[in-house]
Amino acid sequence: MRLTLAASTLAILAAGAAEAGTVRVTIPEYSSNTMPYFQQAADAFMAEHPDTKIELEMVPWASLQQKLVTDISGGVNADLAVIGTRWILDYADQGVVEPLDSYMDDAFKDRFFQTFLTPSVVDGTTYGLPIAASARAMFYNKDLLKEAGFDAPPATWDDMLTVSRAIKDLGKDGTYAYGIQGKSTETDVYWYYPMWSYGGTILNADGKSAVNSDAGKKAMDIYTTMIKEGLTEPGVTDYQRADIENLFKQGKLGMVITGPFLSKQLKEQAPDLNYGLAAVPKGTTSATYGVTDSIVMFQNSKVKDEAWAFLDFLFTTDQRVKFDQAEGFLPVNKEEAANPMFADNADLKVFTDLLAGAHFAPLVAGWEEIADATITDLQSTYLGQMEPDAALSDIETKVNDVISQN
Repeated sequence: MRLTLAASTLAILAAGAAEAGTVRVTIPEYSSNTMPYFQQAADAFMAEHPDTKIELEMVPWASLQQKLVTDISGGVNADLAVIGTRWILDYADQGVVEPLDSYMDDAFKDRFFQTFLTPSVVDGTTYGLPIAASARAMFYNKDLLKEAGFDAPPATWDDMLTVSRAIKDLGKDGTYAYGIQGKSTETDVYWYYPMWSYGGTILNADGKSAVNSDAGKKAMDIYTTMIKEGLTEPGVTDYQRADIENLFKQGKLGMVITGPFLSKQLKEQAPDLNYGLAAVPKGTTSATYGVTDSIVMFQNSKVKDEAWAFLDFLFTTDQRVKFDQAEGFLPVNKEEAANPMFADNADLKVFTDLLAGAHFAPLVAGWEEIADATITDLQSTYLGQMEPDAALSDIETKVNDVISQN
């Protein structure tokens, strides 16, 4: 979704959003732990800063972007908001987010792993801080794979097909080999896993669509083959990420690719599930998805000093440990990463070891439109309504149209 603001709206933005001493913060719901974490952080901050009030507003991720666009257009946005890092370029282009470099000294910047701070930097200017970070790996059901005759997870996509067919041959009703996400945010990313693994990229060096390639065709072939052969859950376009994660928790999936947060959920919700973790299967190379969400300050805030003080507090080691422990994310703070809670966590090590081969969403204007266009054609292909070659050609055309308009 492209953020578009009229000149009159920008004038409204200049009028400011919050009363003196009150910092309003919009946060998306990651889990049932999200609001409790932020509330304790707000309470702890206000105890140290009695002249500042922190007001929290939590909204579902699915409606966050629309809410922010509506609030910004009406000049009623919060002072701080957690956003998808992929939205930052649009927000920066429209001049609604505050550059943060003047607030940061070298010691503050040095708290972070550069890998996670870089995605929030546009043309040398930092517009956000990495509030949440993760990568993707493959969870597998050890018992189900063993029953199918395998002691180890598939290392390649060819192996994935072999293992998946063996799981299907078990004939277990309601149990499927591999969960493919086909609905909502990151449906495109789920297809990028095999594409990246075969050396593909979303955009080429000239900033144009690069998915209509041998790697893109290979990824299409793998997924359409799996769907046609019944190796995935039926009706993949009805399943968003949480849905396939739930199937895995219930022991109904052999394999699923997702983030480290599932590890925490499994320990809490499915403690008896015998699972393992492995890299995303290889094609010609190893690849994964690196993800950050950023917290930004809006330019029309009347309480920027107070807002920055709260940001500084949120990125202290103690608060980062509490947040990432609550949500199951990767540490973005160097001192936090040294905490035994993270340093000695074997599951998290699988994800951090994959970061060297991580792909991040391109920082380009109109990214949400690009993702939506890609998802629409992928869904049509999964449903058998569009041939793979036609879908790849259509994605290329639509993506390049979005890029040319921005």
